[in-house]
Amino acid sequence: MSSSSSTSRLNVDIRPGKPPMLRINAPDDAPRWAAEHRDALRTLVAEHGSLLVRGLGLRDVAQTEAVFRRLGSLMPEMEAFAPRRRYAQGVYSSSKWPPNQPMCMHHELSYALEPPSLMLFACLTAAASGGATPVADSPAVLDALPADLVERFEQAGWLLIRNYNEDIGASLADAFGTDDRGAVESYCRAHAIDFEWRPDGALRTRQRRSAVVPHPINGRRCWFNQIAFLNEWTLDPELREYLVDVYGEDALPFNTRFGNGDPIGADIVQTINETYQAHTVCERWEAGDLLLVDNIRTAHARESFEGPREVVVAMADAVH
Repeated sequence: MSSSSSTSRLNVDIRPGKPPMLRINAPDDAPRWAAEHRDALRTLVAEHGSLLVRGLGLRDVAQTEAVFRRLGSLMPEMEAFAPRRRYAQGVYSSSKWPPNQPMCMHHELSYALEPPSLMLFACLTAAASGGATPVADSPAVLDALPADLVERFEQAGWLLIRNYNEDIGASLADAFGTDDRGAVESYCRAHAIDFEWRPDGALRTRQRRSAVVPHPINGRRCWFNQIAFLNEWTLDPELREYLVDVYGEDALPFNTRFGNGDPIGADIVQTINETYQAHTVCERWEAGDLLLVDNIRTAHARESFEGPREVVVAMADAVH
């Protein structure tokens, strides 16, 4: 079956304020269904930026992994900012982040030299309240941001500064797959990351990246970064104050700056987050849902939530 004829049989529901949704009747063999419709699903994601598939009936990690592997080339996560549970090679839990703290819009691993172009999410247990994974179109966000701010970031890039510790965020082993100094240094050199070992043995890294990138398929300019997400001013004020008291302003677990090292003020972070919010669409998770996200074109977030929540995640199809 050609992708065009297969796509024509899939009726996507387009609604204001909601991500594109495809409703299906739960197939007897979800992995086989995913394999048969892979090209059509990928075409729809390329067209819309994201696609929520409802009715697939995903029940457990093994079944979800099989579906994921039929939809993309899974990749291991390197340079994680927060720990995850690893179920299998390339298959993870959602980030371990406090349930009462939302995760604002971001593009996964936008600070890596080879980020995923496709994100795969599957909900096995929906939270009692909250916990959705909203999405936002990055070209629309780029067009809506103040032109002078975009120009400044395009000229200077953005800088991610990380101070690794065993208390907050990902540890060395979480981020690099090892705590061997030589291996970590080799990785940093190969991936354009400046590093230094602090007197207490902790690692500090700095990496400069582009804030706006062309989409690898259509060339459209995309606001692709984690400038606001990993900035100190996005943190809950009480949490930021606590981290500054414990680590000092220069040793926060992560922070962002302009590429030339100039600080990014709270007003800039607020502007970015408010622009994301104005372009956010959202649908509550239902158990069994599958969400595909074009990671270059589409940012994603996570609402705060109450009650048990299990979302399985994979990153796929790395791009340089």
